[in-house]
Amino acid sequence: MANVSGGKLTAAISAAGGLGMLGAGSAVTADWIRTEGAVVAASGKPWGIGLMAWSVQERPEHLEAVLELKPALVSLSFGDYASYVGPLQEAGIVVATQAGTVADAREAIDAGVDAIVARGAEAGGHGRDAVATLPLLQAILDLTDLPVLAGGGISGPRGLAAVLAAGAAGGWIGTAFLTCAEALTSEPVRQRVIEADETDTVYGTVFDAASRAGWPDEFGGRALRNAYFDTWQGREEELKADDAGHAEYVDGTRAADPARASIYAGQGVGALNGNPTAAEVLDGFATYRTYLTAAFNDGAK
Repeated sequence: MANVSGGKLTAAISAAGGLGMLGAGSAVTADWIRTEGAVVAASGKPWGIGLMAWSVQERPEHLEAVLELKPALVSLSFGDYASYVGPLQEAGIVVATQAGTVADAREAIDAGVDAIVARGAEAGGHGRDAVATLPLLQAILDLTDLPVLAGGGISGPRGLAAVLAAGAAGGWIGTAFLTCAEALTSEPVRQRVIEADETDTVYGTVFDAASRAGWPDEFGGRALRNAYFDTWQGREEELKADDAGHAEYVDGTRAADPARASIYAGQGVGALNGNPTAAEVLDGFATYRTYLTAAFNDGAK
């Protein structure tokens, strides 16, 4: 949720009963993490921070800022994160990681994490495009007794009820909050997200090649299809060295132009139709019990 979940959205989610996650992207400074983290910490509610292992290797000051803040949970994924698990846990922080395959989950168990997110291919943003959420969730639940959360395609209470019924400890949800009133999302991007349906997302590394941020190629991203993606799909290596292509992407990002900027979103994006508050989104998810009860009652007949 980098560039979407700042301190305001994170605090609002936590205040409404969720566990808000601060999106600490690779481009932010350690001071940004401290400033936005202080906004969330002031609420007195539990919250978390999401970090990328490959980015922490290049920017160790990000981890230092997180250790100072001591959030309740840190999600550390995408790269060699094993050496960071111990220091975080010693600071009293719960450590989670996102797994896109069973092999990823095994590595997480070996690294000693406290919880695993079964991140399915439907999920928005970065990760693997290998396995859908439900097959992955079932396989990881069979593998470990650690708490397992489900991420990918959970756009409302029906989806949350489904993964809880399967045995997940909770839902790891991002796309549903993209257009929240408290989000950092710009107005043109909000409108494009609201207009999108479930078939409008694509997965690949085009935007990473364009941004030159440093994402490893093994972790592509799911985002809304646009003209820029279509122009460069299949030409990612060429794009990495194309200064004009890079400049076009940077300019499009600064202008919040949906035709040129990356808009990361999962396949649940079709469910978004307005600019709710985070509390309203959480209230909607809280009705999952209705669907969970109905499912079990129907199954018992």
